Amino acid sequence: MIGRILDFSVRARWAVIGVVALIAALGVYNLVRLPIDAVPDITNKQVQINTVVPALAPAEVEKLVTFPVETAMSGIPGLESTRSISRNGFSQVTIVFKEKTDLYFARQQVSERLTGLSQTLPEGAQPAMGPISSGLGEVLMWTVAYDHPGGRGAKVKDGAPGWQSDGSYLTATGEHLGDPTAQAAYLREIQDWIVRPQMRSVAGVAGVDSIGGYEKQFAVQADPSRMAAYGVSFSELAKALEAANIAVGANFMERGGEAFLVRADARVRTVDEIGNATVASREGVSVRVRDVATVKVGGGLRTGAASENGEEVVVGTVLMLTGENSRTVAGASAKRLQEITKSLPQESRCRSPMIAPSWSTPPLRLSRRTSSKAPC
Repeated sequence: MIGRILDFSVRARWAVIGVVALIAALGVYNLVRLPIDAVPDITNKQVQINTVVPALAPAEVEKLVTFPVETAMSGIPGLESTRSISRNGFSQVTIVFKEKTDLYFARQQVSERLTGLSQTLPEGAQPAMGPISSGLGEVLMWTVAYDHPGGRGAKVKDGAPGWQSDGSYLTATGEHLGDPTAQAAYLREIQDWIVRPQMRSVAGVAGVDSIGGYEKQFAVQADPSRMAAYGVSFSELAKALEAANIAVGANFMERGGEAFLVRADARVRTVDEIGNATVASREGVSVRVRDVATVKVGGGLRTGAASENGEEVVVGTVLMLTGENSRTVAGASAKRLQEITKSLPQESRCRSPMIAPSWSTPPLRLSRRTSSKAPC
């Protein structure tokens, strides 16, 4: 038998060479396209439930939130174990399923249990499932920062977007950021409203985390002495602020066979709009919010911060979808990070080791930092 094969191979040697070459080419083609992962994901099948309740202490969180959530999850098909963390204003319950359990089936079961649980939890507590990712899903990190922190080394041109001579920062929309809190909140605004939505659209990305900066808020600090002088109460001030931030529709108006929609859009967008809101009228003169209070850009209470080279920044992290390839997702995310440069504000720039070596004098920068699974 072997002799016949050898005889055929010698007689049809060109055909044999062609078949071997074809198989070798096919092998090389598949080798190049082989999805080699940097670090295999060894995390078990799990679903995390996070609940934020800022008004509760750890002991109350454990009793009023964590324990009811754990109790409601008992008996789910495929359940293997549960563990939990109760901190000040925060509860996290991790539900571990058997390895053969389909993750999406498990999340569906958890979602059904959470639907009926919300009514028994404290007011304002809304449990939510974490992204479909694991502890090894952080594949790419980047920072959003001012390229000249505090205006040091920047080319100052008053009235143009960027740093001003008085130390404030002027955004492309004309908003003056005069204190560190407002400037840090602007970085978080760039991350949450420009960078994160575009990064979430990358194939294989389950979510994007943000650390650092401040969640932008408008802070109205009432002055009791000025309120007493104008005869304005705190309830009147609260009602005025609520009335100054409303949008209503008023049906439509017909004219010439066409219908024109009528609406009133009074939602506040700047500090000045809040300050000009009318609180009350005294002897025919309007008392405005700025007469009885100080209005400025503030930040919500935070429990953490991020820094780079001693300066406060905002750090973004890509969370990879469970089961995806970290090399592929990290590479696609890095390319999208390069594209985001085009959608940043006029005074912003994007910088990354793989994107560009440097920029001249950009007020803002967006730089790639590290990847926990794939090489940079």
